[in-house]
Amino acid sequence: MPTPANFIQGEVKRTIDDRFRLTLPPEMAQAVTDEEGHTIVTKERYGCLSLWKQEEWQSRLDRGVEVIRSKIDAGAMDQRWNEVQRLGRLLSTRSRTVQIANRSRLVVPEGFREFLDVPAGSEVMVVGAVICVEIWNPRAWLETLREDMPDFGSMFKDLVV
Repeated sequence: MPTPANFIQGEVKRTIDDRFRLTLPPEMAQAVTDEEGHTIVTKERYGCLSLWKQEEWQSRLDRGVEVIRSKIDAGAMDQRWNEVQRLGRLLSTRSRTVQIANRSRLVVPEGFREFLDVPAGSEVMVVGAVICVEIWNPRAWLETLREDMPDFGSMFKDLVV
């Protein structure tokens, strides 16, 4: 987990080229990349992808799956199989390991391009979200800011108390 000194922060505009390549700010790419250059890209909400350090993402995923597995073993999910299947489908399509190449360049994978909903040659917003890096469709980013910014002061106070 990041410490305050290495929180991932910042907001920059970048362009996705005609082959869906995106150059990240080097400090953001370094924050979410392992020694082999791997990162996890995930579908967060429509119009937003996030990038995670592989080890941290896998740890979070493993903890959640273990809780569900133990509930299944205990018979606590017998009446919720539709939800379990729905979760399984989302887990199967939600994330993928990708390589961040030289110059901090990432290729947005198929299936994730459609979710981001930004055509090739368009701008995106790259945002540091403390524990991950987010890639936003600019329209979705502005809408999120409109919704979330009025609550910033109270959220900050709640989190620091």
